[in-house]
Amino acid sequence: MTGAVLSAREPRARFRDLFAAEWLKLWSLRSTFWSLPAAMVAVVAFNVGTAWDHYRYWHAYGPADRVDFVAHGMALRDAFTGNAATVLVLCAATMGAVTVAGEYASGSIRTAFAAVLARGAVMSAKVLVVAAVQSLFGASVAGLSFWLTQAVLAVRGAGVPLSHPGALRVVLASALLAPVCAVTGMALAAVVRRAALSVVAAVVVLLFLPMALSERRHLTAVLAHATPLRAWERLVAAGPAEAVPYPWTTGGAWLVYGMWPVAAAVVTALVVRRRDQ
Repeated sequence: MTGAVLSAREPRARFRDLFAAEWLKLWSLRSTFWSLPAAMVAVVAFNVGTAWDHYRYWHAYGPADRVDFVAHGMALRDAFTGNAATVLVLCAATMGAVTVAGEYASGSIRTAFAAVLARGAVMSAKVLVVAAVQSLFGASVAGLSFWLTQAVLAVRGAGVPLSHPGALRVVLASALLAPVCAVTGMALAAVVRRAALSVVAAVVVLLFLPMALSERRHLTAVLAHATPLRAWERLVAAGPAEAVPYPWTTGGAWLVYGMWPVAAAVVTALVVRRRDQ
């Protein structure tokens, strides 16, 4: 009997299968289980610590200052502080960068691309998984921070509810800062492909750059406004924009929030199709 060669063409991987695979891959890492809670504790601690300081020294404020504390949005500033946002940006961007760079370091990404020839689909699934996880993480951190800080301030009669003008925007902007920075970290890692360099690049782009850009010149002000951290600052600001030479709107800040993750996702999906592994 002559040997017969039987060939069976394997079905192309469906995107939902790729998503499920990336979801399992992310949660199979032990670092995922300790890094997310650790980051949450750090961020919430900064916010609650600031609210506790205001609670502790409440007696030092005069009657007019106590009224202004609530009326002018100071209570909302405690809900998510600048220090907490800095820590959140650093943690989210690092997690996103390591998700991609770690696979390059271990070589597992080569195995994934060998099994699934559609590299862009693999990276797109990875982006969606990270964005989903970081969105849940950001929502948990922002929601818990708001609830705890306002509970602390409520003892002094200074806490505000979520229905307070601007409160929902503060929570939403703070929550979305996590996925925006995480996906940006993934894009940088897809280009750099080195874990340490990816983290450094994320810190420079997402933290150092917006801090270095001045608001006093038109070009640098526009560039500063186009960064996620400055967009967050505008969204959580109480009332109209501060008296700066080149003010901008909350609508522009939301636009920046939308453009960064979309652009980063496109870079992450396309760069692997243009370069060999």
